[in-house]
Amino acid sequence: MDEHRPPRTTPDGHYVVIGGRRWRATDPSLPEEAAARLRRHLMAARRAVRSATSEGDQRAERSARARVHRAKVALGERGAPWWEQSGAERRRRWQDGLARLDADGPR
Repeated sequence: MDEHRPPRTTPDGHYVVIGGRRWRATDPSLPEEAAARLRRHLMAARRAVRSATSEGDQRAERSARARVHRAKVALGERGAPWWEQSGAERRRRWQDGLARLDADGPR
């Protein structure tokens, strides 16, 4: 994937294709500001997973992996498929996820 081009998507837009694998696409209805905040939470949680793993801290790793999961659900990349949810359900999913991640704060 060229860093200046977005990844290829399936014709229905539900998945991105990276390295020949399909990955669920981020919900396109997310406001960009919310999506950016969720991506920051996701990247911070992934860094925390790496740090906890390298330190052998299983408790911190479980906590960080849970934050990764929350961010990915809020982005629509896990959980109920965003294309099967109503607009209200989609909005509630990302708003609740963002509120919880903001409340947890960086770790």
